[in-house]
Amino acid sequence: MAGLTCAARLAEAGLDVSVIDKGRGPGGRMATRRVEIAGKVIGFDHGAQYFTARNEEFRKTVAYWEQIGVAAPWPAAGKDAHVGTPGMNGPIRALAQALDVEWNVRADRLSRKDGRWLVTTDLRDYVADTLLVAVPAEQSATLLKDAVPALAAAAASVRSEPCWATMAAFAERLPVDSDVLRGADGEAISWAARNSAKPSRSGAETWVIHASPSRSHELLEDLREQVATMLVNDFFAQVGIVGFSPIHLTAHRWLFAMAKPLEGEPARYDAEARIGIAGDYLHSPRVEGAWTSGRALADAVLTTRGPASATAG
Repeated sequence: MAGLTCAARLAEAGLDVSVIDKGRGPGGRMATRRVEIAGKVIGFDHGAQYFTARNEEFRKTVAYWEQIGVAAPWPAAGKDAHVGTPGMNGPIRALAQALDVEWNVRADRLSRKDGRWLVTTDLRDYVADTLLVAVPAEQSATLLKDAVPALAAAAASVRSEPCWATMAAFAERLPVDSDVLRGADGEAISWAARNSAKPSRSGAETWVIHASPSRSHELLEDLREQVATMLVNDFFAQVGIVGFSPIHLTAHRWLFAMAKPLEGEPARYDAEARIGIAGDYLHSPRVEGAWTSGRALADAVLTTRGPASATAG
């Protein structure tokens, strides 16, 4: 969200923008996992579950997403809650479609060459006048360590909590009245949602179950299959049901799920070196925080604009 928001704003201003991303497709922590169950393709929003819109400009953006059919309100999570449609990555896909994005490209090293930025990847080298990095804080710190120590140090000071997410499908509806469960402090499950009840979803009874930070730490290095089973059992215990077996069950580990944001500006940009960072860890650990940070970084670039070329990823 941060990188594509930034790239879209720069492209609208007339800059030549290229985006590289190590992922297989648009999503990041707004990803939707699609699997085939009983001959039907079912989606699980296994990362961010919903988003709110508090900033006036972000409200306008969300209204536009609703207008083009890539977002919808989801009252079950709150009166101001929205989700992407038909999957959580709907808005991300819409942003990416209008940009030059290369997927499955992992940036390994940053360096300077002839006054420009050189990005060494597992495929080839990329060159840009301006370089913008919009990945989780811990990854930013590693990537920027040698090239821009000051920005690397800022990112390195951030600590993110992990989260194990379990995706479960059932042959019948579970006897759970609410579509949303918010766990109390000390409980193993911090969040669970009937994914199939979200707008524009259909098919099997599906649930996404998020372990609490403490439970995720306990299971951090365990095997995915074992974690999935333990967390669905934790969920059953919290909602008080027994005797149900999933027809599909898997888990995904988010190492950098929830960051404690840095204080200060929502983005950092070194105008002299023409390099900057964006991400929710610079504003707030929400979808809106990532959007706000991406916009702020683009605005910083445009304020000190030189040659019309930039690479965001």
